[in-house]
Amino acid sequence: MFIQTEATPNPATLKFLPGRTVLETGPADFRSPEDAEASPLAQRLFAIPGVSGVFFGYDFITITKEGDDADGFDWAHLKPAILGAIMEHFMSGQPVMAAGGELPADGEEFFEDDDSEIVSTIKELLETRVRPAVAQDGGDITFRGFREGIVYLHMKGACAGCPSSTATLKHGIQNLLRHFIPEVQEVEAV
Repeated sequence: MFIQTEATPNPATLKFLPGRTVLETGPADFRSPEDAEASPLAQRLFAIPGVSGVFFGYDFITITKEGDDADGFDWAHLKPAILGAIMEHFMSGQPVMAAGGELPADGEEFFEDDDSEIVSTIKELLETRVRPAVAQDGGDITFRGFREGIVYLHMKGACAGCPSSTATLKHGIQNLLRHFIPEVQEVEAV
């Protein structure tokens, strides 16, 4: 089994491509070992000292490390342990998600019933134009709400805590949504 790695715009996050489907029903974002109870693979990855976040996409795994290289959590030391854990997991035949395992909840969406048509258009634009682009960088962005002209989005994987995420939100996604939907005034991360 050969696992490729790719850098992401977030220096604390690395994308791992195992060359097979990781999660067909994804994505799944695990921000703590407690969140990972539904996934044997996420549990295995959180057992590695320095791992602070695990994200599963359709065909990739994004790992976020804690601290900086000065704390001893540099990629040169973490990467071999992560590669070994991913390889061991897939070779063992265990599922990525436990039977009946629940994905961590994103939270309830919020918007006024009168805005349902606008929200539908926002979701379609996110699904067709934004999510494929951020998946390339090892992350995901999902709709959370729309209120008084402000779109609220949840950033996951490499996007969470990324230094360039504000630019992505304000200059990329906000401009795109404003172009197609005049009612959108601003985009905020939650």
